[in-house]
Amino acid sequence: MEENKRQKQVGQLIAEEMSDIFQREGMNIIEGGMVSISKVMVTPDLLEARIYLSFFQIKDSRALLEKIKDRSGEWRKLLGARVKNQLRRIPQLTFYEDDTLDHVFKMDEIFRQISEERKAREAGQE
Repeated sequence: MEENKRQKQVGQLIAEEMSDIFQREGMNIIEGGMVSISKVMVTPDLLEARIYLSFFQIKDSRALLEKIKDRSGEWRKLLGARVKNQLRRIPQLTFYEDDTLDHVFKMDEIFRQISEERKAREAGQE
């Protein structure tokens, strides 16, 4: 479903503010890895924000995602303090793992293997 202009604006605002909150709370760099907000989707009624997190070099991303979910009330309160003059209601925050980066790495690995196999075949034909 396509987001309308207001949903996109609110999503962008939430993404910027949550990124700053994560940075200030020390949640952006954890266990030698990095956590970033890849996108925020807001429901048409603006009452729920789905925040997609990207994890880079984090061993147990699921456990970290659960930690973040457990603190969602705290995150919402911090967000509310920052955007209270811009939004009437502070949306419920729901966190999800964005595994797009994992797919990119897997596809790169597959393409590299195909390239190596092709080179090996071409070398064997000569």
